[in-house]
Amino acid sequence: MWNYLLKRLLLMIPTLLGVVTITFVVIQFVPGGPVEQMVGQLQGRDAAGAEGRASGGPGYLGRQGVDAERVEEIKKLYGFDKPAHERYFQMLGQFARFDLGKSFFHNKDVWQLIREKLPVSISLGLWTFFLTYLISIPLGIAKAVRAGTPFDTTTTVLMLLGYAIPGFVLGVVLLVFFAGGNFFQWFPLRGLTSPDWASLSLAGKVVDYLWHIVLPVIALLAGSFATVTLMTKNSVLEEIRKQYVLTARAKGLAESVVLRRHVFRNALMPIMTGFPAAFVGAFFTGSLLIETLFSLDGLGLLSYESAIRRDYPVVLGSLFLFTLIGLVTTLLRDIAYLWVDPRVKYE
Repeated sequence: MWNYLLKRLLLMIPTLLGVVTITFVVIQFVPGGPVEQMVGQLQGRDAAGAEGRASGGPGYLGRQGVDAERVEEIKKLYGFDKPAHERYFQMLGQFARFDLGKSFFHNKDVWQLIREKLPVSISLGLWTFFLTYLISIPLGIAKAVRAGTPFDTTTTVLMLLGYAIPGFVLGVVLLVFFAGGNFFQWFPLRGLTSPDWASLSLAGKVVDYLWHIVLPVIALLAGSFATVTLMTKNSVLEEIRKQYVLTARAKGLAESVVLRRHVFRNALMPIMTGFPAAFVGAFFTGSLLIETLFSLDGLGLLSYESAIRRDYPVVLGSLFLFTLIGLVTTLLRDIAYLWVDPRVKYE
């Protein structure tokens, strides 16, 4: 077991290195880098300044370009005056010290940016992850026990309907109906807290926070139930039909005991395989449109804006961090296999 853990920890290094290297190589060929964007901004500013003066008047200088000396200064500012291989090894040295670099456009450390956006992503991620599994697993077990009944059919139709509706579409509907549209104004239109949140009491802060988080979480949850619920149902059904369950029933064990002590423990294995992806995904992916729709400034919006603006330190730093978290959670999943099923051996 310890040898396996050591091997997995050591394998994280080339995995991280491969992900970062491929991304670094790809972005070298992406057009419209930070230098080009800054030059474009300066040209636009110069042109706007020139057009703001009276055309042909004594102060008119015409459209001004950006001279080569200024371009070299911009390259040096962003570190592009160095060869690609030198910038690559400099980046690896920073990541080895867990220094994610400094944003080109926010003028802040990447760590600071991530910490600023985390409250929104943690709120959306934790509520989505825990509510999905707290509801889907018991519902999947209930569907398996009542397979073929009207309860099973009705819940399946409702789940597939929710799965078919995109989260942002449901978010728009929720805003129109319940957040100041033409119907009800029960929930706030934007933000995670009210402007006067700091002056509220502890109970008032909790209520205010829950009041703001209801609609975004519902929009995210709608499509999350179907996959986990149906996976749980199929896994439980497969275990129920096995010989050891028939033997346990023949011994006179109560159905609840058979499900709790035998079926569910074995059925939990395939469900656990989705934990790492669901956990990481709940925090770092899939919430861009919801964050935009409800005016929530989280990691999803940060990643999108960084990619569009070619803010490479944020792109590479956040990718390094998210990949590391994914590898660690996958390792924790494998370790949890031993707790669920002692027959699993990592040799």
